[in-house]
Amino acid sequence: MPTPSSSKPEGLPARGGVLDTVVTTETPEGILLELRPAGLSVRFYAFAVDGVIRLAIIYAAAIGLALFGQLGLALWLIIIFALEWFYPVVFELMPGGATPGKRMFALRVVMENGLPVTAAAALTRNLLRVADFLPFGYGFAVVSMLLRRDCQRLGDIAAGTLVIHQPRGAPRMALGSVEPVVPVVPLSADDQAALIALAARAPRLTSERLDELAALAAVVSGDAGRRGPDVTRRVLGVAHWSLGRRA
Repeated sequence: MPTPSSSKPEGLPARGGVLDTVVTTETPEGILLELRPAGLSVRFYAFAVDGVIRLAIIYAAAIGLALFGQLGLALWLIIIFALEWFYPVVFELMPGGATPGKRMFALRVVMENGLPVTAAAALTRNLLRVADFLPFGYGFAVVSMLLRRDCQRLGDIAAGTLVIHQPRGAPRMALGSVEPVVPVVPLSADDQAALIALAARAPRLTSERLDELAALAAVVSGDAGRRGPDVTRRVLGVAHWSLGRRA
C-alpha cells in the first residue's frame, strides 16, 4: 500500500499470519477454523494450578491412608503414579479438553486441525513430558514453545496437538452500521484481502484488540498514527468499500 511519500506497499499487515499468532486450519469437512495457540506464560500458570491440585490430592490421600499401614502406603503410591501420568489425560479427554488449571485460564487441548483431542494423542503428548522435561525444568519444552509460532512443545509436535485459548464471547461490533469509506491510498489486492479478513474477524475480537489491529491499517483511512473506536470504524469502512459497498 503506497504511502504519501512512497509507492512501495507498507503499513498494512499482509494476509495470513501477520495480524497476530492465529493459526488457520481446515477440518476434514472443509471448515476453516482460526486457533489461537496459548503461549508459555499462560501455560505455566495453568501447569502451576494443576500442580497445586495434585499436591493437595496427594497430601489428603497421605493423611487418609496413613491408618492402613503398608496397604495404605501402596495405595498412596498408586495414586501418585496415576496423578502423574493420567491426570492430564483423563481431563483432556473430557468434553472441555482441559485440566482444571487450563480451564481456569480458558485453555484447551485440541488436534492440529481443531478437532477434539484423541485418546492416543492425549497419551502421547503426556507420556512425552519426560522428553520435554530434559535436560531439566522442562528445558526442551520451553525452548520449543518459544521458537515455534504455534507454541507446541515436543509432546504436542509428536501427538499433533495444540493448546489454544478458548474462544471467548467478545462483545460483537455492529458491522452493519459501519459506513463505507473511500481509501485515501491505492489498495493492492493483498491489502484489500487483509482488510476484509480483519472485518470478518471483528465480531469475534474484543474492542481493545480490534482497535489495536485497526490502528495498524489506519493509513488506508488517512488516520495513520491514530487509534480508537472512530479510527476502527473508518478502517472497517474501507473494508466495506473494498467489498464493493458504496452506500
